[in-house]
Amino acid sequence: MQRVTVTLDEELLADVDALIQERGYQNRSEAIRDLTRSGLQQVREEAAPQAPCMGALVYVYDHAARELSKRLTQHSHAHHDLTLSTLHVHLNQDSCMEVALLKGQSDQLKQFAADVTSSRSVRHGRLVLIPEE
Repeated sequence: MQRVTVTLDEELLADVDALIQERGYQNRSEAIRDLTRSGLQQVREEAAPQAPCMGALVYVYDHAARELSKRLTQHSHAHHDLTLSTLHVHLNQDSCMEVALLKGQSDQLKQFAADVTSSRSVRHGRLVLIPEE
């Protein structure tokens, strides 16, 4: 490893220190390395929207919403080339959670996720992308 000197303003450093406390990092270097990796991944995704990647789309929805389950299933079938597997969990009387494992081009996975999470009665949704090595 190489030692690098970085100058941060007090407010930004306070944010880094808060992150260290929140996530339990041993020191600032570990936190800054993780933040750097994350930032570099984001830059790569933006620079290469066609890049192959894996993804996990997690979303929670109201299972009683009219036709929603059917529409979500149809959407997955229409994009069967992107969907590797889906896990369905009943959270309570009203809510279901699904985790869709995806593989394809970054921009295609982002569009797939946007279509799902913007559907009426989908309450929460998050896509995590991991570039293929």
